[in-house]
Amino acid sequence: MTTPRLDRIRNCLEAGLRPDNLELIDDSHHHAGHEGARDGRGHFRVYIVSKQFATMRPLQRHQLVYRTLGDLMQTDIHALSISAFTPDEAQSRQPGLINPR
Repeated sequence: MTTPRLDRIRNCLEAGLRPDNLELIDDSHHHAGHEGARDGRGHFRVYIVSKQFATMRPLQRHQLVYRTLGDLMQTDIHALSISAFTPDEAQSRQPGLINPR
């Protein structure tokens, strides 16, 4: 199920990183009552594959994702788990991120 918040996050990542693959999961329901959830921001997981990560270390990839999301990190996102890969790295892994909790 998609929500306006998920659409904003997805649109931002697609426009900024032109991913080959993007999976976005809203885990906010697992954090109901959590301190960070009280202000309305959510908890998310993202699996993203982009050529732009080719020369970057993992920390640099995460920083790029955070910069790409910009203000959404302050207005919509409390916590973000990032799995960021190049296309070559993604080929050698099991497809996708989605491991239900």
